[in-house]
Amino acid sequence: MKKITADFIYPVSSEPIKNGVIILDDDTGKILAIEKSKDHDASSLEKHAGIIVPGFVNTHCHLELSHMRGKVGTGTGLIPFISDVVKFRDFPEEEIMEAIRQADEEMYAGGIVAVGDISNKTDTATQKKNSALHYYTFVEMFDFLNDGLTDNEFEKYMSVFADQAGTAGNKKSVVPHAPYTVSERLFQKINKVNKVGTTVSIHNQETSAENELFEKGTGDFIDFYTNFGMPLKNFVPPHKPSIYYAIEQMNPLCKTLFVHNTLTTTTDIEAAQAWSDNVYWATCPNANLYIENRLPNYQNFLDTNARMTIGTDSLTSNWQLSIFEEMKTIARFKSYVPFQTLLKWATINGAEALGYEQALGSLEVGKTPGLVLLEGVNENNWASGVVRRVG
Repeated sequence: MKKITADFIYPVSSEPIKNGVIILDDDTGKILAIEKSKDHDASSLEKHAGIIVPGFVNTHCHLELSHMRGKVGTGTGLIPFISDVVKFRDFPEEEIMEAIRQADEEMYAGGIVAVGDISNKTDTATQKKNSALHYYTFVEMFDFLNDGLTDNEFEKYMSVFADQAGTAGNKKSVVPHAPYTVSERLFQKINKVNKVGTTVSIHNQETSAENELFEKGTGDFIDFYTNFGMPLKNFVPPHKPSIYYAIEQMNPLCKTLFVHNTLTTTTDIEAAQAWSDNVYWATCPNANLYIENRLPNYQNFLDTNARMTIGTDSLTSNWQLSIFEEMKTIARFKSYVPFQTLLKWATINGAEALGYEQALGSLEVGKTPGLVLLEGVNENNWASGVVRRVG
């Protein structure tokens, strides 16, 4: 057994414990007991200054884009960002694979234990099979709102799906990219693959041009598609924000993870949560700042009791892959979000969204959540804090 103590233990599922002790099985990392340090011989304890929390869950990442760190400029807006990703994506295979390996190790060192990862290719499959992290791979599909492309695109991505690991602690599903890139017909084919209870992610309301396309049939996405040689000739705007198109097409019996939600309103959140009891929301604050220089209104999610989670997005749109840095960014710019709320977003909510809550997300007897030490941190001070794994 290993006995680990710190100034505070934050189980997430219960109140913080001052000078708590976590007793772990050395071989498995399973929590055997959570007690007070006064009940133990001090010499038997591994002592740390700081706060111990469960391992973090990164609900939105693009691991396969790790080789593009620093290649795309900041503050361009989403549509120029997408164009640059297409332009710079192809690199020598050895560079791509090495960047994937390094990014996986970076997440592990930063206290992340599980990742919801977007895949358009099979580049990440080998690393995921060998990784210490749990991966829920979302094989992302799009046909650019052109159902003439649907069959070929679906078969192409089903080949990727077949090659991604879905065993040994990993999971997978097929998912729509975003409302503005997926036709009704492709949504229907995706729905037939995923079983009830499967987690399905979708990029949502990341830029004002997305809502403009669906509300008015105008805006930058019209030019974007035209410039790519795929004008939206048959698109009829539903005159509602894009999220309403999404929920009309998706299966409410699956878990739905809406990603980014930069422009999502209270009304939008309530509509989605009325549509399904299985809705989760992923925020990627540093990516939002990197691409569009804006953040969601988190008060909307607090007011609606939304199950918020935290993601990093990719190294194309972020400076690092650290959930702790995402928490610090929220605390810096939206300090009304309490520490324990942020911690819940970063742990148990993400574990539930990805279906790992039986083992991860909180410090409870019988779980193997990983132990993360936050040093130089209290509930009112984030600026100088650092994170490291201790169990």
